[in-house]
Amino acid sequence: MNINITLGQYYPAKSPIHSLDPRMKVSLTVLFMVAIFVIRNFWGYAVVAAFILVVNRLAKVPLSFLLKGLKPLRFVLILTFILNLFLSVGNNVLWSWWIFTITEDGLVNALHFSLRLVFLVMGTSLLTLTTTPVTMTDALERLLSPLRKIHFPAHELAMMMTIALRFIPTLLEETQKIMKAQKARGADFEHGNLMERAKALVPLLVPLFVSAFRCATDLANAMEARCYHGGENRTRYHVMKLCKTDFYALAITAAMLAAIILLNAI
Repeated sequence: MNINITLGQYYPAKSPIHSLDPRMKVSLTVLFMVAIFVIRNFWGYAVVAAFILVVNRLAKVPLSFLLKGLKPLRFVLILTFILNLFLSVGNNVLWSWWIFTITEDGLVNALHFSLRLVFLVMGTSLLTLTTTPVTMTDALERLLSPLRKIHFPAHELAMMMTIALRFIPTLLEETQKIMKAQKARGADFEHGNLMERAKALVPLLVPLFVSAFRCATDLANAMEARCYHGGENRTRYHVMKLCKTDFYALAITAAMLAAIILLNAI
């Protein structure tokens, strides 16, 4: 089992994307997600693909490393494509056999939803690959801080979201260690039918849950030992300031969204 999930991992590098204000990166990621959901034709996906390639090149993250994050989603992508392909209703029938029918609208919907999922994963992965968990927490807290007026726990929510993202690669690494230990004791996770392979994974769950609770307990004890009290009267070593590069990035992303809206008219 390889650790192929890039979501939650940080790729250290010196690049213009890494140096952007984390608040701006979170905002641009939200704007990027909005752009994906307003796409109505495949020209829009071409614009998004070009945008991701340019951002990935500027971030100095290997493209293979970014694409590696799509491997764990193979089953979800295939299932999404098949369900939309056969369950979408349309007039122009391309192929039909027994109860299965493929229409032109079904094929278009299958491609739309599959590409949408792919670009969503790649866009969010670029955010976490270029932003450390600490700065991500600060950015989310700053963006949610106006909600404190209605007693919304902005800092606590930001901390929980960041810790959850950070624990994804940690739990995957722990899963890999447990699988190797089980294989050394004669366990077989790669042979047999789907049901047998699912049953073979059951012995992984108990030690994995024990390890997850142990990590959570250790983290809670470490935070308590350092007198952690949430966002109450906390100061920061790094002060966030927006610069010209951040506004350039905002303008480019807004131009990408505008181009997609214009292409929807084609």
